[in-house]
Amino acid sequence: MNAHAPSAATLVGTLSLGGDGPTVVVKDCIDIAGTVTGCGSAAFADAAPATEHAEIVNALLNAGCKITGKANMHELAFGMTGVNVFTGTPINPMWPDRIPGGSSSGSAVAVAAGLCDFAVGTDTGGSIRQPATCCGIFGIKPTFGRISRKGLTPKDSSLDCPGILARDMEMLTKGMAAIDPTFKAEAMIHAPKLGRIKSEGVDPEIGDPLVYALMDAYPDMPYEFLPSLEAAFDAGMVVMSYEMAQEFGPMLDAGASFGPDIVARLSNARKVTEAQYAKAQDIRHRFTAEVDALLDTYDALITPSLPTFPPTLDAAKDPQNVLSLTRYQRPFNLSGHPALTLPARSNSGLPIGLQIIGPRGEDAKLCAIASWISSCISLFQPKDRTQ
Repeated sequence: MNAHAPSAATLVGTLSLGGDGPTVVVKDCIDIAGTVTGCGSAAFADAAPATEHAEIVNALLNAGCKITGKANMHELAFGMTGVNVFTGTPINPMWPDRIPGGSSSGSAVAVAAGLCDFAVGTDTGGSIRQPATCCGIFGIKPTFGRISRKGLTPKDSSLDCPGILARDMEMLTKGMAAIDPTFKAEAMIHAPKLGRIKSEGVDPEIGDPLVYALMDAYPDMPYEFLPSLEAAFDAGMVVMSYEMAQEFGPMLDAGASFGPDIVARLSNARKVTEAQYAKAQDIRHRFTAEVDALLDTYDALITPSLPTFPPTLDAAKDPQNVLSLTRYQRPFNLSGHPALTLPARSNSGLPIGLQIIGPRGEDAKLCAIASWISSCISLFQPKDRTQ
């Protein structure tokens, strides 16, 4: 399978900012001084340029990285397909008939197409990990609060995390060190102790290759159960919707030029009540405790990255084909644990992935575990993107 050239919609602007280190593109909901933070939306197209860099951009520059562009995205970072009627839809380089994923679509495509060494995205409910899997690359959502959100849109979120997308674990780890000076790379000296989360509703063409690959390395890996996993998936949507409605609802009232999918999502989001939001917070506390308890026993937990293959662009027009994609990702935005996805391919050559979840604050250890798995299990080793 040959990689396709990225579309003009991958980047919304090119830059040459910083040193001689790794080249980076930054999602267009992150402030870069002198540029408009467009958020993939006509509603922000005429906004004044940012007057200062987001703190994560300053960290990249201080680390010697060279920022080469701003990446396109699903409008307002409020969608999973990456389809954007205003800025255009980035083309998935390896599977051009399928969605690039959202909301960090441009970041994932830029990395997969080789336009940069790594990219910065944001992840509110799978928005780094899902497009990473769709495009066949690596992606990490750090521990919530570890990376500063100052200079990001939305400004207020209890779920959203900036993180890194890269073509291999070495560069992903370098990216983490660049955005977080406290991050110190680690190495595994023995096989990590992993717990496999019981996952319902996974397409056998996805689940079987993952299970068989893991069985070769971990023949006795136990299954574990997170009782509140499904409730946490639903609660994460409640929290996301409520918080997005608080931030962007007034713009909707004022007639902002949002795309039709965003108008529909914001309109539905405004129906979420304070009582529903409070109940979702109760589920957050319960689910977080369940994850913490398992991570007292294991170095990390694993799930499939996606339960189904990324839908085709045509199939994604039906929301029912998209709603479950982040079934195993969004719950860990609610809990705040770091989560990382390793790319793989099914027997038919379609994109699948393994998600690894680590203890809060132990992002470097999570990266070390992912590097160990990637180096030891062939299914998760980086693939030549031209093949």
